[in-house]
Amino acid sequence: EVSGDVGEGGVAACLEEAQYRVLALVHVRNSTDLINTAVDKRGQGGKKGRQLPLALPGGTIGEMEDDLTALADGEIEARVQALRERMRPVQVELDRLRGERDVLGTELRRRTRLASMNARRDLKLAMRAGEMATVADLVAESPGGSLEDFVFNLKTGGEVRLGFPGARSQTIAFTDGRQVAQAADLADSARFYAAGWELGAPGKPGVRVHFPGTRTERLVAAEEVFARPRA
Repeated sequence: EVSGDVGEGGVAACLEEAQYRVLALVHVRNSTDLINTAVDKRGQGGKKGRQLPLALPGGTIGEMEDDLTALADGEIEARVQALRERMRPVQVELDRLRGERDVLGTELRRRTRLASMNARRDLKLAMRAGEMATVADLVAESPGGSLEDFVFNLKTGGEVRLGFPGARSQTIAFTDGRQVAQAADLADSARFYAAGWELGAPGKPGVRVHFPGTRTERLVAAEEVFARPRA
C-alpha cells in the first residue's frame, strides 16, 4: 500500500525493489488513472511509505503532464528530443562501465587459459618422464578400485573418459577373441586380465575413450591413455 501524493487512501501497487527504491505502476483507489512513481518501501511498523523522486540527469520521473492529448505534435517531438539529450550521459556512462567489465573479463579468461596451458604442459612432461601409469599398467597392477578414482588423459594432454559417450559410468572393454565383456571397475579388470583376456574387442585392440560432454569417441592404444589419481 502506498499513500501520500498518489491518493489519500491506499493504492494497489506492484513493486519491483531496487535497493530500497522502486518504480511502481499504481492506481488511485476508485480511479482508473495509472501513475508511474518512485516510492520508498522502507517504512515498517505500520508507517506509511513516502514518495521519492527518481533522479535522472536533468530532472526526475513524474514531471510530465498527465494529459498528453492536448499537446501539439511539435511539442511532443520536442519533449522526446529533450529526453534523448537527458539520456545521453547515462548511455555514455553505461558504455564506459561495460567496457571496464569486458576488460576485467578478458583478464580473467587470460589467467584461466594460462593455468590450463601450464597444467597440460606439466601433464605431458610427467607422461614423458614415466611418472604416470597408463591404463595398461593400471589393469595389470591394480587389484581393485573404482575407475572414477582416476582422471584419464591422452598423451596429447586432453582429458577423456573411458567407455561409450553418454554412459553413466566408465567401463573398459575386454575380449577373449570371440566375445566382449565390459569391466565396470578395476576389480573386474583384474579378473579379466588374470583370465588372459585382452583390452578391446575382437580384431580391435585398445581402449575406447570419449571426450567429456561430447559424442566424440575413439579407440586408443592402452599405452597412450594415462591415469592419475583424482585430487
